[in-house]
Formats: sequence, structure tokens, C-alpha cells
Amino acid sequence: MSELVQAADREAALKALKKMIAVPSYNEPAEPGAPFGPKIKLALAEILKICAELGYQTYQDPNGYYGYAETGSGKETFGIIGHVDTVPAGDLSTWIHDPFSGEIIDNAVYGRGAQDDKGPVVAALFAVKALENRGFKFKQKIRFIFGTDEEILWRGIAQYNKKEESITQGFSPDASFPVTYAEKGLQQAYLVGPGSDEITVDTGSAFNAVPDRAEYFGSKQAEVKAALAKRGFAYHEEDSKIVVEGKAIHAMLAPKGVNAVLRLACALDDVFEGFLPLDFIGKCFKEDATGKNLLGDVQDESGHLTFNISSLKITPKETRMQIDLRVPVTINHEALLDRLRQKVKDYDLIYEPFDYLAPLYVPKDTALVQTLMQVYQKNTGDMTAQPQVSGGATFARTMPNCVAFGGMLPKTPDYMHQANEQWPVDDMFKAMDIFAEAVKKLCVD
Repeated sequence: MSELVQAADREAALKALKKMIAVPSYNEPAEPGAPFGPKIKLALAEILKICAELGYQTYQDPNGYYGYAETGSGKETFGIIGHVDTVPAGDLSTWIHDPFSGEIIDNAVYGRGAQDDKGPVVAALFAVKALENRGFKFKQKIRFIFGTDEEILWRGIAQYNKKEESITQGFSPDASFPVTYAEKGLQQAYLVGPGSDEITVDTGSAFNAVPDRAEYFGSKQAEVKAALAKRGFAYHEEDSKIVVEGKAIHAMLAPKGVNAVLRLACALDDVFEGFLPLDFIGKCFKEDATGKNLLGDVQDESGHLTFNISSLKITPKETRMQIDLRVPVTINHEALLDRLRQKVKDYDLIYEPFDYLAPLYVPKDTALVQTLMQVYQKNTGDMTAQPQVSGGATFARTMPNCVAFGGMLPKTPDYMHQANEQWPVDDMFKAMDIFAEAVKKLCVD
């Protein structure tokens, strides 16, 4: 264990995390002063109360979109950016223990938000306080920025960036160690085309998920089953519908999944000839989730483009597909979309944008990335670790000179967004050690 973070700091962090987990903070209908519901407002108030008790200056946006806490002084501002909202607990019967207990069970802090992102936020907060407890003085302001809408549409952090001063540099403890220096651009959109009186489909899942199930309840079921069998696509029957089987995975890893919607569309294209929106999938896109069949080989140092088609709805009025693109960091976004618009025109489809997040890219040779890597390697002994890229998205991409740094260790089991979310206490303490030394190197030495 580090000498910077001592037993009293760790115990105080565990108590604070228990308080945070005890506040369910998932998105609900807006109320005055609570744009994302009263529970998230309570969680924001709780973290700011904890910060105030530590002696930090705090501020809460009067409209309830964000809050922050500061310590130190100077012209520059080092930001540590996290969020206090969580996904819902879901089916409580799937939890072994109360998801809002914050209890330590089998040496792990248990509850919704333990990993994402209340645990890492609290770990970073008390790591910084530990430095002050050891007598260190900061040469710049350190600002903890608390978002409230990370799990939905990032509206809280958007308001922060609209109203508040920019940070000089910083990190977001909302991913995994060592350092994520690049996050692909995220474009979500629709492809929309003509409908059909002959084909009826309504299947799929969220933008950011590869669907593992696609139901078909329309006509020519015998022919569709024959087409699925000919292609070797797994399916089963439920009542009066066909269910095509796939393998679910996050959209950022789409090539590693099996997309049931694409498989159903390919089979339907075999049966219903001449319908251009189905030809788009069956004869052009097929099952290549890198989009290579459509857009060519799009890649850079951050990896390949991923292109997930997560839903297909065909009615007499229209055909509509959800798409999720994870765009390599140096690729010209608008040029790529122009190429996509032109390609889909050949299939009577129109591109309709939904949401876009610009990429994160802080070069590996910057002092920020190099320092964080050195601190991580020193504290873990993992000298082979390298800066990493991600198809996922953290608040780091909303700030200048900011990267994702922790709080999960590579060996930490992933319970984010799952039942029985928990964070091993020893891993939390190791994260505190890493955070403390990183802030010392960047803001004290």
C-alpha cells in the first residue's frame, strides 16, 4: 500500500461510498430543479455535502444539471470528471443483496454504482484529500466535476461546458487502467426508406447493443425458415413466430457478436426479392460489422470502424434501421458520413442523424499520458502495459487534454450495469493509491 493514502483515508472513503450507493440515482421524469428526476438531484447533493465536509468549496448548478468541488489554487485547473447517476437496478430478484446497501460483503463494496461510477469518484476524491492530509500543497486548482446524465444523453455535462470555465487538463475515473488516450467518435443515426405491404418486421434492441434475438411474425414463414437453414443461421419457433438467434455484445465490439437482426434481414432478402432496403443488408452490408463491404477499410491507430445495425422495422409506411458507428479518431467524420449518404441512396435509404459524440484523442507522447502510465506501472508492477484505445465513451472526451484513467484494474471483474454490482475493496484501495500519486506528480511536484 502507498504511504500517501493511509488507513483512515481508506475507511473514510468506504463510509462515503456507502452513503452514495444508498441514494438510488437513475433517470426519472424531470421536476423543477431536477432535470433528471429527484433521485439524481439527491445524489448530487450528497456528493457535494461529502465534499463540503472535507473542506472543499462546492457549487451546485441552480437548475440541477451539474455540480463541482474545488481545492487548491492557481491559474490552471486540473479536472477530475465523473458522474453520480447510474442505470436502474433492474429486476431485484436477480440481486443477492440489497443494491442500495453499500455493504462490504466478501471483501467487496456491494451495490449499484460501486463500479460505475460512484466508487471511482469517491476513490479519487479521498485520494486527493489524502495528499492534503499528508501536508502537500497543490500548484493549481483541482476541480471535481460531477455529471448527472452520463447514462442517458450527457445533457448535464453539456450544460457545464456551456456555463463554466474550461479545465487545463485532467482525467475521468470511469473506465479501466492504465490510460485510455483515444476514444472513437460515436455516431448514432437512422436509415429510413420506403415501406412494404408484403413484409412486416419490428425487431431489434438499443443503439449500442448487438441484438441476440430477432423475431419474425410475417408471411412466408416456411420460405424464411428454409432461407435461414440454407445460410446456417440458428433459429427456433415460438408460437406463431420465428426467432433468429445471435450473440449479444456492446456495439463497440460489434464484430465479436452475432447480429440476429442482420441474419433475419439476409434471410428475408432471399425470400422477398427486389425490395431495395433489404438488398442493402442482404447484398451489400451482409454481416460485416466493420462496415467494410459498404464503406471500405476504415481504420487508424485506434482500430477499425465498427458499424452496428441494431434494429429493423418495416411497415407499409416506411423501413427504419438504427445504426451505431464507432469512428476511428483521425478519420474525417463528415467525409465518412457523406460517403455513407451516397452509398445508401442506391438502396432507397436516407440517412437521418440522431446523436454524435466527438472522439477523444490525446497523443501518447504527451506529458499527461506519459505521467499517468508511469504512475500506473510503478504502483502495479505491470511494466508491459500500454496506453489503450476504446470504442466506448467517457466524459473525458468532453474536456480538453483529458483522458480516461481507472478506476477498474485489468483484473477487476466487470459488474457494470449488471446485477450484483460490486467492487473488491483491495482494488478500490489500489485505485486510491494510483490516483493519489498521479495527482501528486501532476499537481504538486
